[in-house]
Amino acid sequence: MIRVWDPFVRVFHWALALSFAVAWLTSENMEVVHSITGYVAGALVAARVLWGFAGPGYARFSQFVRSPATVLGYLKAIAEGSEARFVGHNPAGGAMIVVLLAAMGATAATGWLLTTDAFWGSETMQRAHSIAAHGVLLLVLAHLAGVALASVRHRENLVRAMVLGVKREPEPGDIA
Repeated sequence: MIRVWDPFVRVFHWALALSFAVAWLTSENMEVVHSITGYVAGALVAARVLWGFAGPGYARFSQFVRSPATVLGYLKAIAEGSEARFVGHNPAGGAMIVVLLAAMGATAATGWLLTTDAFWGSETMQRAHSIAAHGVLLLVLAHLAGVALASVRHRENLVRAMVLGVKREPEPGDIA
């Protein structure tokens, strides 16, 4: 086995998942809890962005952010059933991280803006917050589908890898 995900990335991942789930479930009836978990999510996103530049190898954006052409090529390979196994994030997973961070950041930012004098009671800002949150939910569902597909295709439990931080060593044809 090879160490891939450092403790910060693993704690961040599960804490962000939990904070979004709690914020989603409390959006209509527990405003204080909803706000606190939204602020936690925003702080987590900010910390992960910093860690994307300062963290160890597989946590760095430079390791997994690929060009749009590379991402599209990888998605085509997935459709054909010929995608390579990546030890770190594959190009589709890397793109999902960037989009999820941006969408979660937008959700937290619009939620915070709703508490300011400038946007208190603003229906436009409330709509923007709702659209961002629903977008995150759709992205999470796509992320879960991608994790399930990659786990099956590459015979590797990616949920376990995100809990323990380890994956199997690269084999011939894998991309480290």
